[in-house]
Amino acid sequence: MNNWFSRNGIHLAIIGIFIAICFVYFSPALQGKGLLQGDVIQAQGMQKEIMDFKARDGKGPLWTNSMFGGMPSYQIWVQYPNNITTYVISFFKTIFPNPIDAVLLYLLGAYFLFCVLRMNPWLAAAGAIAFAFSSYNFQIIEAGHSNKAIAIAFFAPILAGIIMTFRRQYLAGAAVTALFLAIEIRTNHIQMTYYLFIALLILVGIELYHAIKAKATKDFLKSSGYLAAAALLAIAVNAGALWTSYEYAKESTRGKSNLSTDKSEPNNGLDRDYAYAWSQGVGESLTFLVPNAYGGASGIAELDAESEVAKALTSKGIPAEQVVPAMQQLYQLGLTTYWGDKQFTSGPWYFGAIICFLFVLGLFIIKSRVKWWIVGATLLCLLLSFGRHLPFLSDLFFNYFPLYNKFRAVESILVIVALLVPILAILAVKEVAFHTEEPKKLTKHLQYSLYITGGILLILLLVPSVVLDFRSANHSMFLEQLAQATGGDRPFAESIANALVQDRISLARMDALRSLIFVLIGAGLIWALINKKLNTQLVFILLAAVILGDMWNIDQRYLNNSKFVEKNVLAQQFQPRDVDQMIMRDTSHFRVFDLSQGSPFLNSAPSYFHKSLGGYHAAKLKRYQELLDKQFNGAINEDVLDMLNTKYVITSDETGQKQTIQNRATAAGNAWFVSNVTYVKNADQEMSAISSFDPKKVMIVSEEFKSLIDEKRIGYDANAFIRLTSYHPDLMTYEYSSGKDVLAVFSEIYYDKGWNAYVDGEKIPYFRADYLLRAAQLPGGNHKLEFRFEPASYYTGEIISLIASILLVLALAYAIYLEVRKREPEGNL
Repeated sequence: MNNWFSRNGIHLAIIGIFIAICFVYFSPALQGKGLLQGDVIQAQGMQKEIMDFKARDGKGPLWTNSMFGGMPSYQIWVQYPNNITTYVISFFKTIFPNPIDAVLLYLLGAYFLFCVLRMNPWLAAAGAIAFAFSSYNFQIIEAGHSNKAIAIAFFAPILAGIIMTFRRQYLAGAAVTALFLAIEIRTNHIQMTYYLFIALLILVGIELYHAIKAKATKDFLKSSGYLAAAALLAIAVNAGALWTSYEYAKESTRGKSNLSTDKSEPNNGLDRDYAYAWSQGVGESLTFLVPNAYGGASGIAELDAESEVAKALTSKGIPAEQVVPAMQQLYQLGLTTYWGDKQFTSGPWYFGAIICFLFVLGLFIIKSRVKWWIVGATLLCLLLSFGRHLPFLSDLFFNYFPLYNKFRAVESILVIVALLVPILAILAVKEVAFHTEEPKKLTKHLQYSLYITGGILLILLLVPSVVLDFRSANHSMFLEQLAQATGGDRPFAESIANALVQDRISLARMDALRSLIFVLIGAGLIWALINKKLNTQLVFILLAAVILGDMWNIDQRYLNNSKFVEKNVLAQQFQPRDVDQMIMRDTSHFRVFDLSQGSPFLNSAPSYFHKSLGGYHAAKLKRYQELLDKQFNGAINEDVLDMLNTKYVITSDETGQKQTIQNRATAAGNAWFVSNVTYVKNADQEMSAISSFDPKKVMIVSEEFKSLIDEKRIGYDANAFIRLTSYHPDLMTYEYSSGKDVLAVFSEIYYDKGWNAYVDGEKIPYFRADYLLRAAQLPGGNHKLEFRFEPASYYTGEIISLIASILLVLALAYAIYLEVRKREPEGNL
């Protein structure tokens, strides 16, 4: 044991330093404060019904009726108790408070990768810091994209396992890959995993090329076989999550359109403009090196009382204390330091000035094939991030590359670049430290790298307007709106607009100077390393410290102590208003349509208190979205509100301060019998038919379900009744009485991938009516009817997950046992 500690003491010390760094950066978390994260708050609204039933029953339901009339909870919150990786993630979240857990995982995963790449521990630490503190990694934490952050954190250890396998550490590498890939998949951010897959596909292609060239295809095939087994095992561990997601995706907004009349609807996948909405501007790539080259984040945070805009306002007699409120009002018109092409941004993609400089150096001095993988994957991901700005390549992938059109915000593929750039940068430092080239040649490469990065920075520092415009694409519109806001005082409007441009130039210059200083420091350290002016270990430590200082300072712009609040403030994010309390006194089962808090379809707050027609989710059911587009676009279809059992509508006055409740007596209820059925040929006719109809008297049914209705046996009993007697999101229980067979409609969303209907315990068929509701032909008599949500994709998937989890644990244990006894021979990757 003592030998183990002595061998690994340096690693334990560095891990301790990582923990200390996280605690210092997020010191408010140690004071009991919490991070105010927008998406986390939205998630609390989405999950409220799920968590309430989990607290009551010990198990969360697989369906929720709190959003969009009802939807599976797969993409909101679901337990997977048979998945071993659930407990790995829970361990970190339990031991380390949010968001320390995510940043620590960034650091540990990257450190493991750099150690696998045979880096000196302190150099590995420098690389881990460079990756972990990349600005986007902190911006997504601030926004509350927790699953995305955890998914990104496991990129590095997955890559480490793959490299180990290609080095012929077959079992150990495959076991490591299986473990971390399983955790990666469990985070349920398929978009991030998909982007990693694109980069790994290039890596495998390069390995295959070199295997053929070196006539070592046998080793390649063996490694590939182990990796394929690892991937299959990781997928099996997540069988429940992947199966349910795959099943749901086809019925969600990511799936195929049901309507043929709407030409704007994509046939399969997301709308192109929607997917490309957040595309990285080509010029914005300068922010990798100069964070404020494009003005930083959207807003006026970078503008203070000394800014040119503030001076322009005060020159018109606006008191100093009113300048900031005035700028906040002008922000609504487009006053923002950010001038790129995105609708808005939380901040730039900053990889670090020193890291960018070292990356360029790596292009000159790294000779191994890993460089060509990094360059190829980086270039492809960078070009794909341009989205609508490079339609030829983007459309090629969007139209033909499997699953690519399922994802939005294409700029986020830069997460791969943010991993690969530090890898090549740190490999460059390793090459310098243990160089085989002559010092003079290395010095010349160092000079070239300095000329390139320093030259770009000098241009931005001295003549920024030569390369950048500093005016957004809608600058003219902004100027017109300013002129209107200033009462037609165009000279004043122009002075504000020109002042804003000058502030943007000033921000770019200041950050260019800042980056130039860090580049010179980095170049100095590398020069000292080449010429052995400083101890190698000391250079690595200094490099890690300087990289941390560089990245820390920028990250503080977007995620700092001001983002933390007291826990009681977090707990008060959802406070019932008088209208909410009045509605909650009604204990029956109904839906609420809240129009008083902005768009009801971009807000989860109503879902916290009610079963809402609205909600907040990027992947709602496709049929529901189509219903919203057709029946709620402009005028609201009251008949559709009735069939969805919308008992209350909340509205507000023009100020938004006073809310009123509309009690809708026409709501159809939980279930009802109809006397007539109208058959239609397709979804277009279904949608047209529900535009005007009486849902209490007639049901609209697609001809595909006609065989499930025996019209000869159906009658209408005026004395018949049906009522909901027990409510659970996964189990709706009704009792009914009728002298004859009847057609019943239920104000519940149709989803045939798990819902089953039973009359007195006997399973019966049901079908879709009124475009998206459940309906069934019920036998006459007095009966109990149940709708149970029992998706095989979840329950069978859990069985597979349990078996695979056991196999994964055994594989890891055996790999560790073998590695302790004897290490596998290593290759040259």
